[in-house]
Amino acid sequence: MSDLLQTLQWRYATKKMDPTKKVAKEKIDRILEAVRLTASSSGLQQYEMFVVTNDALRQQIRAHAWNQAQVTEASHLLVFAAWDNYTAERINAMFDLVNAERGIRNEGWEAYRQQLLSTYPQRDAQTNFEHAARQAYIGLGSALIAAAEEKVDATPMEGFDPAKVDEILKLRERGLRSVILLPVGYRADEGDWLVDLKKVRRPLSQFVTEVA
Repeated sequence: MSDLLQTLQWRYATKKMDPTKKVAKEKIDRILEAVRLTASSSGLQQYEMFVVTNDALRQQIRAHAWNQAQVTEASHLLVFAAWDNYTAERINAMFDLVNAERGIRNEGWEAYRQQLLSTYPQRDAQTNFEHAARQAYIGLGSALIAAAEEKVDATPMEGFDPAKVDEILKLRERGLRSVILLPVGYRADEGDWLVDLKKVRRPLSQFVTEVA
């Protein structure tokens, strides 16, 4: 755990990445696997990951992401895209997958399926999207920690036009909406004003309240 804490002390939201340094595929795969294994509400995995390496597409996305250079200078651009709505098909697909993988059908599990089917699809689409988007943020946390473990820099970004990114990546056609951008790569040797600044967080005494 001490090694993990040191690694988290090392990581920061990199402002300038070296476009000549590429992250090895096996490192990207492990970061993505960490996200895949992340907890999600009801185990539904309400979002998908897009790994964008196409230069032309990343240039288009950068134009709608406040011209943040990391979008194009990073080795890979990860895009978290959440379900635009809950549907019976999506819920059933995940419950069926669990049954198939475990080789059993559990009465309590099936009752829980019916509870979700009678609740989620009846809600308005925006409420459901916002719930799905919150699950993507759980995955973002895993991605940031996994990247740090790999000594790969990562910069989470909300500063972009989701509708434009959805259009560029054709996400709406797949029932998805972009939530977070995560450029991953390696910090540049120079030119990043943030790299040498002390990491500042509130002390535990101001951050944690113990309720006995």
